[in-house]
Amino acid sequence: MLPIERKELIPPGGHKKVLLHSCCAPCSGEVMEAMLASGIDYTIFFYNPNIHPEREYLLRKEENVRFAEKHGVAFVDADYDKDNWFARAKGMEWEPERGIRCTMCFDMRFERTALYAHEHGFPVMTSSLGISRWKNMSQINDCGKRAAGRYEGLSYWDFNWRKGGGAARMIEISKREEFYQQEYCGCVYSLRDTNQHRRNQGREPIELGVKFYGQGDDQDAG
Repeated sequence: MLPIERKELIPPGGHKKVLLHSCCAPCSGEVMEAMLASGIDYTIFFYNPNIHPEREYLLRKEENVRFAEKHGVAFVDADYDKDNWFARAKGMEWEPERGIRCTMCFDMRFERTALYAHEHGFPVMTSSLGISRWKNMSQINDCGKRAAGRYEGLSYWDFNWRKGGGAARMIEISKREEFYQQEYCGCVYSLRDTNQHRRNQGREPIELGVKFYGQGDDQDAG
């Protein structure tokens, strides 16, 4: 991986203290290294009660912890309150990807992130979710701004982490670190629908915990 020429990133208000909601190591790797290169003092907030089953949740979290420890970045391990997530998803079980269930999911995760930011003196929050090409960036940004807007003095940083080669570097970093490669967004309904698509194509269902970047055909992170 060649050295990266980066422009300095300036968070909203010129603040240098940021709370980063991280969904997984592959998506956050580029975001983390970009902020470190700009001298931004950030903390990772891992709150993803949507991830199912628990084995998958732990795999994703442990990879994120490993990378944070490598860079000496503070890591907040929030509750895995999956029961609350399922309660909020009730009635949305058959909604399509990027639909209202995803909006609910982003809202839930960002509401908790914003609360932590407010309680611990972070003026800015952002997320690694939008770097994936599988996500609707406008949907994510709307949820982030709505959550941050609950608290005076808190801003949501809607930086486009994909631009300037960010999306490509995300994959390069994932290969370099040999991150665990998830093959679905994270929730049980995404797993169900992804496996149905695979069956329709005559492919085997997803097998958890066996695929890693740099060890075969790599795809964009979920």
